[in-house]
Amino acid sequence: MTAAKDTFYITTPIYYANDVPHIGHAYTTVAADVLARWRRLNGDRVFFLTGTDEHGQKVAQAAADRGVDPQRHVDEINPRWHDMNRLLRISNDDFIRTTDPRHTKRVQEFMQRLYDRGDLYTATYTGPYCVRCEGYYTIEELLDGGLCPIHRKPVERLEQENWFFRLSRYADALLDLYDRHPDFVRPAARLNEVRSFVAAGLDDISASRSAFDWGVPVPWEPGHVFYVWFDALLNYITASGYGDSDEFARRWPADVHLIGKDILRFHAVYWPAMLMAAGVEVPRQIFAHGFLLVGGEKMGKSNATGIAPAQLVEHFGRDCYRYYFLREISFGHDGTFSWESMSDRYTADLANALGNLVNRVLNMVGSYCDGVVPEPTGATGEPEARLFEDLAVATDGLEAFDRLDFQRGLADLWTFVSGVNRYVEARAPWAQRKAGDSDGLHTTLYTCVDALRIIAVLILPVMPDAAEALWAKLGIGDDLHGLRLPRAATRGMLPVGARTTRGDVLFPRLDDT
Repeated sequence: MTAAKDTFYITTPIYYANDVPHIGHAYTTVAADVLARWRRLNGDRVFFLTGTDEHGQKVAQAAADRGVDPQRHVDEINPRWHDMNRLLRISNDDFIRTTDPRHTKRVQEFMQRLYDRGDLYTATYTGPYCVRCEGYYTIEELLDGGLCPIHRKPVERLEQENWFFRLSRYADALLDLYDRHPDFVRPAARLNEVRSFVAAGLDDISASRSAFDWGVPVPWEPGHVFYVWFDALLNYITASGYGDSDEFARRWPADVHLIGKDILRFHAVYWPAMLMAAGVEVPRQIFAHGFLLVGGEKMGKSNATGIAPAQLVEHFGRDCYRYYFLREISFGHDGTFSWESMSDRYTADLANALGNLVNRVLNMVGSYCDGVVPEPTGATGEPEARLFEDLAVATDGLEAFDRLDFQRGLADLWTFVSGVNRYVEARAPWAQRKAGDSDGLHTTLYTCVDALRIIAVLILPVMPDAAEALWAKLGIGDDLHGLRLPRAATRGMLPVGARTTRGDVLFPRLDDT
């Protein structure tokens, strides 16, 4: 009996191994990681995949520019992607390389299936081709008479005999898919873009290349390799167990492919058509986010805006890096990065609102209660009621993560962080102590530390380092990573008698001089 799907499966695009990663690549990867951690916190089994796309003309040219063979080039570049994942504490469950034997074997099996079903045929392709995006274009799609619409660089004119995939055969099926599943492509504007493209008429697309040999060999045609996008897109099933009925059934279909909007057509048109042709279920959702802009231009090496993540992590720290891009930019739209805005977000949200709150509360527990969490023996009133309303906003709002609306979810979470700060001012524990109101003081401090416990749980998907550091300060014996929502965010779960420690400041002031 074949297993049933029981896994939340999330992917990043696999990144070209023609150069080292920049913050545009990390933007997608961090978003996928936050969603994966969020789903784990909610008790889901998760399979989170990322990797590198190591075939194709662009990679071959990058290797030639370095004077090395393509395999050596990708072998030397590949560790840099693992370095980025470690730097940003990415919790991927697998890392696929398209040069992996497990991948190439399954690509050949899948494409053989299309061949056997009559969906591949030979013809001569003549037309524009952009090596940078490994994409075919029509004359009408080019800018200024001959520039790639994505990279704004001159395209090549390609003419060679290839194997073609009968994409046009699946136009009606694709339009039906978009109509029946309007969330198949998000945001909605991207779905409209894809629907218009398909409705205008589809041409069959080249599925092989014969001008170079750096790719997965076509088994029935010596001298041909598969077009890199047919190779690359298949990573989502080759890594998830295609060919293994139980493993694949537990994971597939993917719940969400996270991609940049520049590769939307490949994922929302070519990919589902390929799967339809092979009789494999299509993914549940493709979410195409916007570009990261620096100085008004898309992040990239070619325009000298390829900032390495390590440059920012060294100054702002890993947690700020993970927080900033998802809080500052509406995921799905273009957004502009600047050092100044990142510094402002660090100071306002992390150092002042959260870091200062933690330091302030734990200092008072240390001074007034010898660091021991007191029993809440006093009455509660309007300040507590308002704080609990803020908590409800945060816990309800974080469900926006499921919709990839990270900005909304984090804004609602910071409503609670701000609410705890307001609560401290409203109850004024220093005044309660001075007045000899020990019952009121103990209730206030317990409520504050319990709020910090909940904050540690809720920030875990976004800022795992800060969450762990805060959890350690609270002296709670439970394994933070073993907790699950909604119970973990229920108020009043803090054990009386836990011994807190002040420790280092979570988010120290930055020297931005």
